[in-house]
Amino acid sequence: MNPIKKFCYRIYQKTMHLASYLLNFNPPEILQGEDALGKQLKDKLDSLGYHRPLLIITPSMLRRGAHAKLEEAHIDFIPFDKVEPNAPFRLVYEAKKAYLDNKCDCLIALGGGSAIDIAKAAGALISNPKMDLYGLKGVLKVRKKPPYMIAVPTTAGSGSEATVAAVVMNEENHDKFAINDPKLIPDLAILDGELLISLPPHIISTTGMDALTHAVEAYIGHSNTKRTKHSAEGAVMLIRDYLYRFYLDPNDKEARDGMQRASFLAGVAFTRAYVGYVHALAHALGGQYGVAHGYANAVLLPQVLRSYGKKAHRKLAKLSDLLGLTEKGESQARKAEAFISWNDELNKSMEIPDKFGGLIKEEDIIPLAKHAEKEGNPLYPVPRIMDHNDLAKILRGVN
Repeated sequence: MNPIKKFCYRIYQKTMHLASYLLNFNPPEILQGEDALGKQLKDKLDSLGYHRPLLIITPSMLRRGAHAKLEEAHIDFIPFDKVEPNAPFRLVYEAKKAYLDNKCDCLIALGGGSAIDIAKAAGALISNPKMDLYGLKGVLKVRKKPPYMIAVPTTAGSGSEATVAAVVMNEENHDKFAINDPKLIPDLAILDGELLISLPPHIISTTGMDALTHAVEAYIGHSNTKRTKHSAEGAVMLIRDYLYRFYLDPNDKEARDGMQRASFLAGVAFTRAYVGYVHALAHALGGQYGVAHGYANAVLLPQVLRSYGKKAHRKLAKLSDLLGLTEKGESQARKAEAFISWNDELNKSMEIPDKFGGLIKEEDIIPLAKHAEKEGNPLYPVPRIMDHNDLAKILRGVN
């Protein structure tokens, strides 16, 4: 890539980092405990004068009766269970219509990342009625704050309950992109470990690796603050302690709660410090082939970290030290590789492959790489700036 272009990208990233100190990145208020989704939430809504939430809920969670606590607390919600992976445009617009038609006054998103993404994007459309989703694409395009929003995650990975981002997909042309604005950070997050009981192992593994990707990409980037570093380190340690335990036993309460906390901390970290090319490539693959986001991140993470080379060694070495993977006297390169190898082994222990098994068509590789390059540059403050040729090599390496 042209050195002048790289320099301009770094100037842009530095400017965004400095500007971030002028914005409100405060994390959401948290409710926890057995009655968090019931009496605690009811009391909170009553105190704020909200009485008719639109409940955006995944069909599987509706079937499991995850909304029962809301009914028991006499919360008069309107259900919207048309949630699909990757938050398609049509469902965002349908959710907006349901909110307005039913005269709702706040939003509850109960589910994985897609449910929360739909709620965020629909909320942005509700408060900015003259804009469409493409008009909100990118950074700081949400002019008016969305309605009061409660996020209730039911996986331990997306971190969407703490982030500025809503990732949506135009199902007509497979264009998947993020809307990024601090106004999208939910007002309230409810962490209820009971909602994670009996999650399938493959959901636990891939959403857990999604959380790890958030923490690592935030940590090794150039836009960290003291808070994001601390949050990322806390998330990585919790994932080390609890992800595999949770994978082996979904009913392990300590592991459930630990991973839910890890997901939240990783979300706090990357919503201010950004992600990197793992996410850019995963979004491209999700849009083109419908690959689950956490699964794509899990496969891509070790390969992208190795592609950063020595530019990422110092910070990856710190993570290696944090987890006690290497001795103090070893080189940064050795420590960095030890951390990446730990990623490899964690994937392997949970039966996540290191390649996509020929999924990616050769003729799609350059378009996918260009899509990822457009998402990543100049926004993501990655250790080493890459162009689409570099990203295409990564795709071929994991195909």
